[in-house]
Amino acid sequence: MSHEISTRILLQQLADGSPDDDLSFDLVLDSFRHRSYGLFLLFVLIPVFIPIPAGQGAFSGLLTSLIGLQLMWQFEHPWIPKYIGRKTFKRTHIINFQRRFDPWLKWIEKLCKPRYEYAFDHAWARAFSGLLLLVLGILLALPIPLTNYPFGIIVLAFSFGFIERDGILLGLGWIMGIIEIIVLAEFSGYIIKLLEQLWAYFF
Repeated sequence: MSHEISTRILLQQLADGSPDDDLSFDLVLDSFRHRSYGLFLLFVLIPVFIPIPAGQGAFSGLLTSLIGLQLMWQFEHPWIPKYIGRKTFKRTHIINFQRRFDPWLKWIEKLCKPRYEYAFDHAWARAFSGLLLLVLGILLALPIPLTNYPFGIIVLAFSFGFIERDGILLGLGWIMGIIEIIVLAEFSGYIIKLLEQLWAYFF
């Protein structure tokens, strides 16, 4: 698979136009079909960093899990329900995201390059990525305080890894994802024990 443009240039292309233009998932994914998994992850994460009206950010975790399932099932390209594919959003959300993260994207652009690409093509590697995204998406969808940004950054590593075809960046996403899941599991266990102790003390 050829490596044509970076994530930063891709976002610049999508941001080029009137801020009031309506874009749909189908339109964007069809335009960049060879990068559709990474691009889809990027778009479902935008509400995490750029709040969108009507509670659309609540879908980010569920859509991340949907992508994870499809990677586990070895889909070549992501499938999304028609009502989500037809769903439109303003170009201004992409513009705001691109402006906020452009300094970071410049830095990532210098570091990233296509390497260890078997991580994107090997069935077991794709399945492992899918499993982590499934779990991370479920946790992202839960109303757990102060976790949206950490989970969002981890899934962004997956997104940029898929777009750039950079196996090292994807591996970094694997490591951060595993650590975050373990930390949250330990933290959740601590909270459950604390609540049990409080319940026993008062009741």
